[in-house]
Amino acid sequence: MKILQTIVLVLSLIFAQTVYGKSYNIQDFGAVADGVTLNTKAIQQAIDKANKKGGGKVIIPSGKFLTGSIQLKSNVELYLEEGAFLLGSTSPYDYFKVKGEGTPESPKTDDNSELGLILAIDASNIKITGQGTIDGQGLALALNGDSLHHAGVLVDKNYNYRRMRPSELVRPKLFRFLQSNNIEIKDVTLTNSANWGLSFDLCKNMILDHLTIINRAYWNNDGMDITDCKNVKITNCNIDAADDGICLKSYHPESCNDSIYIANCTVRSSASAVKFGTGSFGGFKNVTIENIKVFDTFRSAIAIESVDGAVIENIKVKNIVAKNTGNAIFIRLGHRGGEKPGIVRNIHISDMQVEVPFGRPDIDYDLRGPEVDFFHNPFPSSIAGIPGHEIENVTIENVTITFPGRATKGMAYVPLSDLDRVPEQIKKYPEFSMFGELPAWGFYVRHVKGLEFKNIILKLEDKDFRPAFVFDDVEKLDVQNTKLENCGSQAQFALKNVLDYNIDYPVEKITIVK
Repeated sequence: MKILQTIVLVLSLIFAQTVYGKSYNIQDFGAVADGVTLNTKAIQQAIDKANKKGGGKVIIPSGKFLTGSIQLKSNVELYLEEGAFLLGSTSPYDYFKVKGEGTPESPKTDDNSELGLILAIDASNIKITGQGTIDGQGLALALNGDSLHHAGVLVDKNYNYRRMRPSELVRPKLFRFLQSNNIEIKDVTLTNSANWGLSFDLCKNMILDHLTIINRAYWNNDGMDITDCKNVKITNCNIDAADDGICLKSYHPESCNDSIYIANCTVRSSASAVKFGTGSFGGFKNVTIENIKVFDTFRSAIAIESVDGAVIENIKVKNIVAKNTGNAIFIRLGHRGGEKPGIVRNIHISDMQVEVPFGRPDIDYDLRGPEVDFFHNPFPSSIAGIPGHEIENVTIENVTITFPGRATKGMAYVPLSDLDRVPEQIKKYPEFSMFGELPAWGFYVRHVKGLEFKNIILKLEDKDFRPAFVFDDVEKLDVQNTKLENCGSQAQFALKNVLDYNIDYPVEKITIVK
């Protein structure tokens, strides 16, 4: 076996040297490092020549090189030397779209921009590496587009007048990779998109490693979006995003994200740190997330959402440390879109430590996610399906969450005798605040079949009049070795329509709701 592995490694190195062996410096094609001259043609000529010669390394040397959209081609590595800055043009006219061959249509067409600073369409064996920086200059780019729209020169048909900003469809992403295979992006710094940061759609065999992503220049600034991709490894990345940090999406009903590994990353976000959705038409399968540090994040540390018909299954999340984060765990099965509700099953979350603050965690962001527009007490974690469509087989194990407490009935109140007051919100956008005021301070669970809590510690920093757990329409519930700290004398488990349950906790702390 070792001999075979050695042969494979040697052949791989020979292939890499053959494909990426010859170098092409963009300055040899006329590129000027003054940060002012538009170098799109020179950079594209270097890429095209490397591609036509069978492959090669296109070098961005030290300096500031301004460019519009460039298209990466098969067998080409884009290498940024230390001190190299590839700057996105601030003119919307310098960006273009490239269609992929046979790309399936998506039911969701309102936010997935086809524009990008770096494009890769139907390409194979491509790399972006080095110690340099790709800077989309997204704030200036977006504001220029906004001005052109209001001047009637470059009209955005989907302009968001409610929020007074250009739609996502006219704002370029930093990367837009479509239907491409064997992708490696490593070591570079990526920043300041006018839209999503790194966007990969229907791609296979990807390695994203040791990336620094700072994407907080404008609205919808996700760190990275992985859409219906297969065999993806995301490791050792540091992400600071004004929207979701690492976002898995599914826009194609016949496709899915499959075999995704995310590990050893640090995420700061004005939305959710790691999120499945919101676009969720196909599915998410065989996803492992481990060793993630989250801080100063507005919404959920982990959000797993199927609201457009997606199948989510075989998800493992472990070793998550989240500090100053608005919500720990949010798992949702809804029916916003798609022909029928999806499926959420076989989820295992373990070894998680979360500190939820009383105030807003992302207050230092210039661009912050929208405020919750109603009075409320601190929100618990939620696991919620819809009537007739339960979330199935969820295990939460070795998890410690510290909550702020300070809840008061004067702010908002849902009595246990009236749990039906919590709306189902079947078609609503999924978010941990979507149900309004909730009757629990630790976990709110509804429409679930097969749920285990093992070795859970929930702490309150101040008093809360609500119980720690509310279970409503749950079958096969098993709660073992739960510790509740500073929780008061009231009952801490409220059960309504719960069948086949075992709760290893003093019986006087359990309330059966009629």
